[in-house]
Amino acid sequence: MIITIRDLGDVVIFDIEGEIQRSGHKEPNLHQAVKSQLDSGRRKILLNLENVGFIDSYGVGEILASYTSTQNLGGKIKLAGISKKLGLAFKITWLDRVFEVFDDEAAALQSFAKP
Repeated sequence: MIITIRDLGDVVIFDIEGEIQRSGHKEPNLHQAVKSQLDSGRRKILLNLENVGFIDSYGVGEILASYTSTQNLGGKIKLAGISKKLGLAFKITWLDRVFEVFDDEAAALQSFAKP
């Protein structure tokens, strides 16, 4: 998994590429990356999953932990670009009822502007 972090106004966008899963390799930890942004005062987080091909239970846990940390600090975390395959994983775990999910980044960014 490769995580690229960029800012667009007051929103921090995490462009995630590859597979979100536990592996034996030393890879970046999504939850730690989100917490780092939260620690610096950022409260609007967008996870762009457009280039994620696979997620396992570990990956779902990372996203859920990121959600919990963000919510606990009064922030918002949203998801964009989920494929049908990933959407199924979120539906099975009922996380599609927890997260705000958008088809694309532009729609997700617009939603942050709404109260």
